[in-house]
Amino acid sequence: MTDSTPIRLLDLAPVAPIRSQTIYHAVGYALGPDSPDTIMLVSPDAPYVSIGRHQDAAREVDLDYCAAHGYPVIRREVGGGAVYLDGNQLFTQWIFRAEHLPATVEARFDLYIDSLVRTYRALGIAADHRPINDIHVNGRKIGGTGAARMDRAEVVVGSLMFDFDTSTMAQVLRVPSEKFRDKVRQSLADYMTTMRRELGEPPPRADVVATYLATCSEVLGRTIVPGELRADELALAEEFDARFATREWLEEGGGLRRPGVKIHEGVRVGEGAHKAPGGLIRCIATVRDDRLDDVAFSGDFTALPASVPNDLDAALVGCELAEEMLLSRVIDYYERVSPEIPGVGPSDWVAAVLQATTPQVPA
Repeated sequence: MTDSTPIRLLDLAPVAPIRSQTIYHAVGYALGPDSPDTIMLVSPDAPYVSIGRHQDAAREVDLDYCAAHGYPVIRREVGGGAVYLDGNQLFTQWIFRAEHLPATVEARFDLYIDSLVRTYRALGIAADHRPINDIHVNGRKIGGTGAARMDRAEVVVGSLMFDFDTSTMAQVLRVPSEKFRDKVRQSLADYMTTMRRELGEPPPRADVVATYLATCSEVLGRTIVPGELRADELALAEEFDARFATREWLEEGGGLRRPGVKIHEGVRVGEGAHKAPGGLIRCIATVRDDRLDDVAFSGDFTALPASVPNDLDAALVGCELAEEMLLSRVIDYYERVSPEIPGVGPSDWVAAVLQATTPQVPA
């Protein structure tokens, strides 16, 4: 992991919502043999909603509300949950060569979060790392983080939270009722915090950036030097701008819109969810004669490789609907592929399947 070459800093001016996502994807996928490791700082110039790589947009986000209020909904390749974003967050994105970061995603989270925790503490905010990948201040969340692999690049992302609009965050989420939305809004207000909430007035951006970069240099043991985006990175960002704006990309990872219903004797479709330490796993399953005929996973977990949910879908089709048989197949997949899914083990996928396939007894 040790390396003495300088890290390139890309401290960008505010950019369009879609570009605030596509630019770090472009730098990641453009990373070549001679490319530098990069720390990117960027904020959007307008509000939007970002959803995680494995989420179903229609299930997690109130798409009609977002459309009516002009909030684009953009899928990212990084895991995690749906979040409302605006210019009050400074995104801090590490795009590094794999050999220059720890070998596991959990260890990469530890290193990356250490830089944010130290920054907040230097600013007078008593932040702590709450495993697996959150940052808390006295029991309130001040940020989450995510990770992805983009060809040669390992990417870790998060933000420095100057302020956060909890009311709009509650509005953009899909919830079962307005009463439930009120509870979400209150919970966000009670259990999230920001620099503004902790300090009264957030420090100037330049001061926060200087503190963060000094901390990163110390944590990584490397110098950080200002740089510029290359032409190939900008060209790839433009390609991703077009791709990320399509309905096909937004709906990728979806397919979880079928209701829980009995189709005919011996065939039923059900849905369920299981909360693992590493995130929520949603499952919809079709059962035919007590075997899984079809299964689809989504959720706000982090999974490397990104194909994990689809791989598990394929691994479980045809399996007898018995806990030990399901668990055997998932364990076999873990042993063959060695996926990195922090806080999500084989039994968590099985629990989601059983939640989806166990007939519910009416209250």
